[in-house]
Amino acid sequence: MLSNLTLTTLLIYGLPFLGALAWYLARRSRSERQSAARLTQAVEEGLNEPASLHPVIDPSRCLNSRACVAACPENAIGIIGGKAQLVDAAACIGHGACKAACPHDAIQLVFGTSKRGMDIPLVKPNFETNVPGVFIAGELGGMGLIRKAVEQGRQAMESIAKLKGSAYPHDVVIVGAGPAGIAASLAAKEKKLRFVTLEQEESFGGTVYHYPRNKVVMTAPVQLPIIGKMKFGEVSKERLLAFWTGVVKRTGLKINFFERMETVKREGVGFVVTTSRQQYRTRSILLAVGRRGTPRKLGVKGEELPKVVYRLIDPEQYSGKRVLVVGGGDSALEAALACAGEPRTTVTLSYRSDAFSRVKPANRERLQRAEAASRVKVLLSSNVDEIGGDSVVLERGGKKIRLENDAVIVCAGGILPTPFLKDIGVQVDTKYGAA
Repeated sequence: MLSNLTLTTLLIYGLPFLGALAWYLARRSRSERQSAARLTQAVEEGLNEPASLHPVIDPSRCLNSRACVAACPENAIGIIGGKAQLVDAAACIGHGACKAACPHDAIQLVFGTSKRGMDIPLVKPNFETNVPGVFIAGELGGMGLIRKAVEQGRQAMESIAKLKGSAYPHDVVIVGAGPAGIAASLAAKEKKLRFVTLEQEESFGGTVYHYPRNKVVMTAPVQLPIIGKMKFGEVSKERLLAFWTGVVKRTGLKINFFERMETVKREGVGFVVTTSRQQYRTRSILLAVGRRGTPRKLGVKGEELPKVVYRLIDPEQYSGKRVLVVGGGDSALEAALACAGEPRTTVTLSYRSDAFSRVKPANRERLQRAEAASRVKVLLSSNVDEIGGDSVVLERGGKKIRLENDAVIVCAGGILPTPFLKDIGVQVDTKYGAA
């Protein structure tokens, strides 16, 4: 028999412990149910195929520490059945914080999935490809994060600076003025290398430049050559581009805008780079271009008209106009919604499939609200047939639909530069869930 003292002690200390344990288990069970529901929703909406670098978790190694869940700022990982899983693939941006946090080495970062392959060029730890003298940094190599792209650009230039015996007019030609290209250019300037930076667009910033106005960009503190620490967390596109502008002015960095690289030919241990303006003889090349490549076109009559564009920069320019947005991804929905927010603007969204299967739930919900409010007209299972000066013709269900139109924004993705890479000899592998 328990003494009164012992029973009292158990009641004083045991009951609170049992209560806390019950609360903890109930909370964990609720969290697992929520994670399972998120995964089910992602599968149903077709959002369970990651677009880029992402974690794969080995259940035999996972011991439910939940460190990866706590480390993921996008809340993309959850616990189901006592094991970590990627439950929101659309939110994952591949920063690798989960892998670094896992105490049991249960996470591997991979490209592509068994169903959806991803073309990745062969890049060595020093950022050199299988072609000696050709280096890759940033998004083209599969790393779209601003912080990591900046770091890769800097590290790639460290490797390029070690190349010996350059009798060429240039030590390196840097192609692309996004985060990786700017960081590499600053590093080249710091090391007093002979370099030229090419950018085929009208401005720097890479993929960020093509984001819609006021889009929030996620980044993190990173060290820039010459400048020092770049201290950003969550920042708008405009503020980030203003920062890059300040960096270029402060350092006197020269960027050749509107100059497109066209061909690369081997010359001895170096290369001859032919652009839309001239030729450069160089010891090495750093490809810091994005994975958007050339915008994918519709291939229809009238697509060459000036009113047809392949990205949305400023929604204000479409105020009071009749706009057709073509596409079914997040960029298309965001473009349609941004234009619909302008006064007196009529927006139609055309998509060839019968459902938006690969968009973020938040964008889907915003579009549904805009459609219900008659701010956006959605035409699923439709294709652009012809573009005229003041109208467009769509084909839907075997019938032709003519719409009055002032502008067409095509958001159909891009053709990756894989053929170009292969043409200069760079090995490109299609990853199906491999590191």
